[in-house]
Amino acid sequence: MAAAMREEDFVALQSLLKASSKDAVRQLCQECFSCPPGRLGPLALFTSSFPQLVSALHSLTRHVVFCGLTGAEDILALFPENFHQNLKNLLTKIILENVSAWRNEAQASQSKSIQEDAALCRNSPVVSALTVELSKETLDTMLEGLGRIRDQLSAVANK
Repeated sequence: MAAAMREEDFVALQSLLKASSKDAVRQLCQECFSCPPGRLGPLALFTSSFPQLVSALHSLTRHVVFCGLTGAEDILALFPENFHQNLKNLLTKIILENVSAWRNEAQASQSKSIQEDAALCRNSPVVSALTVELSKETLDTMLEGLGRIRDQLSAVANK
């Protein structure tokens, strides 16, 4: 299960009270889910604690999607008791409006990255160098085991 939200995340979320409108909060929530923290530039104008806010929104939205929370009560339960009531309700409403789209987006991005990795491996073999140090006893044991395997394969091949 995803880690619980931290107290400093909720403190950062309080800066959303300075937003110019509910639509600005809605847009920021939508963009914070899709973009990793640090990739949102134009919206950084309304607060000096923008990086903390983006990180907190990113964590909150990802936490809800990861934990599969789909009810208002479940989302409201994430917030501390002393959190601003109207902001809590607004964030919950925005999250509920977007949670299925975010879940689909998260699933699609996982599938896409797996397919891309498979495509890379199919075209060219993966080659890497590895240096291993073994004690004489370990090396002797390994060679003895390989010798047994060779003998067994020879016996099977001769049948």
